Amino acid sequence: MTLKLSKIVSNFPQEGLAFAFAYGSGVFHQKGHKAMSQNMVDFIFAVDNAKAWHKENMRRNRKHYSFLSSLGPEGIARVQENWGARVYFNTLVPCEDRIIKYGVISTSDLIDDLCLWRTLYISGRLHKPVLILKRRDNPALLEALQQNTSSAMAAALLMLPEAFTEEQLYIAITSLSYTGDFRMTVGEDKQKVQNIVKPNVARFQELYHPILDHVNHIHWHKKQAFIEQDTSPHAVYSHLNMLPKTLQDLIWLEKNRDKRYQDTEEVMKSLAHSADYREVVERGVQSIVKNSSITQSLKSILTAGMVKSVRYSAAKLRKMLASKRQPVSV
Repeated sequence: MTLKLSKIVSNFPQEGLAFAFAYGSGVFHQKGHKAMSQNMVDFIFAVDNAKAWHKENMRRNRKHYSFLSSLGPEGIARVQENWGARVYFNTLVPCEDRIIKYGVISTSDLIDDLCLWRTLYISGRLHKPVLILKRRDNPALLEALQQNTSSAMAAALLMLPEAFTEEQLYIAITSLSYTGDFRMTVGEDKQKVQNIVKPNVARFQELYHPILDHVNHIHWHKKQAFIEQDTSPHAVYSHLNMLPKTLQDLIWLEKNRDKRYQDTEEVMKSLAHSADYREVVERGVQSIVKNSSITQSLKSILTAGMVKSVRYSAAKLRKMLASKRQPVSV
């Protein structure tokens, strides 16, 4: 699998390609899906210079682009970096006997989203197991990747009860990037989160066991895959301080409407003693995801073109309808 997907990546400009990974049902088994080889493969490419990368990619693969190619590489880079979630997707692209979708994001914007959760669009995908195909030595990117998963752990713990299974933890982590996504109402498989987690628990363990080894305020029964956590105000405050800045800012805005508090620390201390801290954190995540999912989806209509957008949306709708006919997993 890795060799085949690496061969696909080799069809794209390597100069300035800092990070490339594949994800989704074309890479990892998802419950209720057809064979992986029949599914579209999703890629993300992080590039150091969007204009230069698109210029070379348009020279090699101009047919991948919609009518927006008329804007030239500079215009494509502007669309990528200034609209939606700062990622540019080309979809339903035939390549090496597979159908693929690939998103291009500037390395600096990826690091920004991983650390701050401005959009939770690509950072949310990296909460889940992915297949890394290229990662150039970049200490800032590596640190941001680690910070992103640690932040996901903190957010999930805040939403979970005092005792839960590892699988429930991974479901909570995976749910973060779908919370507030309008596509979960129209266009997505209703059991998507469980379908992702259940067949891939071992991969989630590879990603999150090193973090669980160092998380404070939990007791991890490793052999039983069961976790108990301290939900005292002290523990809650500790987790709140681990949240990314964008989420902390949204919490501050909600809890400070009456201008009672002067800084984030005061808000977090107050929230840690509040019975509704779970709901407040969840609403903050919903706000981030809702905004980026809407703006990026509108942008994708342009980047894909109308025909491909209709085909892609129809396929998503078929998956959603099929999920309604499946028995609910427990």
